[in-house]
Formats: sequence, C-alpha cells, structure tokens
Amino acid sequence: MKIRMIGLGKMGLNLSQNLMRNEIEVMGYDPSEEVLKNAKSCGIRMMESLEKLVEEGVAPKIVWLMTPAGDITNKTILQLADCLSAGDIVIDGGNSHYKDSVLNGQLLFEKGIYFFDCGTSGGTSGALQGGNFMIGGDEEKFAYIEPIFKKIAQEKGYLYAGPSGSGHYLKMVHNGIEYGMMHSIAEGFDLLEHSPYQYDNEKVATLWNHGSVIRSWLIELMENAFSKDPHLEDLKGVMYSSGEGRWSVEEALERNVPVPVIATSLMMRYRSLEEDTFTGKVVAALRNEFGGHAVKK
Repeated sequence: MKIRMIGLGKMGLNLSQNLMRNEIEVMGYDPSEEVLKNAKSCGIRMMESLEKLVEEGVAPKIVWLMTPAGDITNKTILQLADCLSAGDIVIDGGNSHYKDSVLNGQLLFEKGIYFFDCGTSGGTSGALQGGNFMIGGDEEKFAYIEPIFKKIAQEKGYLYAGPSGSGHYLKMVHNGIEYGMMHSIAEGFDLLEHSPYQYDNEKVATLWNHGSVIRSWLIELMENAFSKDPHLEDLKGVMYSSGEGRWSVEEALERNVPVPVIATSLMMRYRSLEEDTFTGKVVAALRNEFGGHAVKK
C-alpha cells in the first residue's frame, strides 16, 4: 500500500516515518523548501508538485493531508478533486472544523472520491510511535484503509466514528476537554507557586504521577518541563489557541450544552495574550512538550 502525504511538517513527517516503519510506502509533497529537505533526509520520496504526487500509480490512490485547517486544506482538497479519479481516497488528518469536513466530503463524493476526516491525537511522539485516530467517512470503504490504522495507532487507538464530519467533531470535543484539563493542572501549579512553601515542582509532578487520582500523560509532560526549567522562568505565559477550543464552545452554545470549564479555559488563553501569568507558562510548556508548539521566550 502507498500513501501520498501532503504536508510534511512536524506531524506529517513523524506520521510518514511511522507509516514507513510499518512497511507502508510514502510519497510526499510540501511547498516549503526546508520541509522538503527534512523529509528527503528521512528517506521520503518527495515530489515537486501536488499534480506529480498523484499522477502515477494504480487505483485507488490514497492521499493523506496533514495541512493547516481552513483555507489551505480546503483549497488543497479542491485541487485534489480535479486531480484524482473516482474510487480514490482522501484522508484529512489535520484539525479541520467538522463543518468544513462535511462540505469537503460532499464535494469529493460528487466526483466519486471517498473522503475521511481523521482527528489525530497523541502529539508528535504519537504520530511517530503510535497515534490516536478518530475517523469519519464511508463505513464500507473504511474497511479498505483500516489496516493502515491498525499498524500506526496504539492498541485500541483508532475508532471509526461515523459519517463525514464525525471524526473531526470527536477531535474538536477531545481538544475542548484537553483545554480544561491543561488549565486545571496549570492553576494547581500556579497556586503551589504562590504558596508559603518551597515546593519542587518537578518532584510534585513525579509524585502525582505515581498512584494519584490525577496521574496522566499531561502530568508526565509537566514533570519533563519542570526538569528543564523548575519555575518556567524562560517562558512567557502566553497560551496560544489553535481554534478547536473555540469551536467546542461555539458548538456547545449552538446546542445549548453547558461547558463552563472549557469556556473558561478558552477565555484564559485569550487573557494570557495580555499579561504574563504562571498559569500561562504551564499551559505553554505543556503544549510545547506534547506537540512541539511554539512558545514565547
């Protein structure tokens, strides 16, 4: 089986290496010269254009997108609609809005092309070593691509969620929960930082991750961050937002579902853009640890 990967940044590159390690051939395309160089150094056959990427090989062709949500992904899918043939498969593994995925699924369906929206979790390490995937699309056709996920996901780490849009909807809610969990951890360490005691934050994180009720990968990542910077003094408490927390709150408002924790965590991310806080430092460190997201020094 061969995967044509569009977008070889941090996640796309690691996912491609995961695929190749599991004996799945990968061809790639990315407009960035730096990304192109990195991908070639990892042994990935890179093509000079999207059209070249999809022109050779037998059907059905599988094209996997790891591109930024919004205009870039939507425009790429429009291009693919003109380049691919009936029976081919497009997988959007980025963080697209589920409503965009519904529309993209309809667009490709009219061309006879199968579309799967694939929410991808586990950060950069998961993409490389075994990820977590939430997949929406045609159920019958999913059986054809399911062997891929069996190879590259953690055990029990993928789920066929339903029709187009359901995969990215599930990932949207997942990220909303992530916002709330990360902010709760951040507030706790902020309180410790202002306590009358001199806690060793790294040792506290280690302690809590060995048998406590709140043990988790996020606490483990915080332990790692504190090992490098005990009081996160090298970071600005700026918590950037990639969009899915806001989409979760908007969806909750549309459906009259109360999500106060997620909503507050989203508001605090906006708040962090105005003034440096230790809470912001913790969330910034967590995002950097699990996803390699940018931090402000």
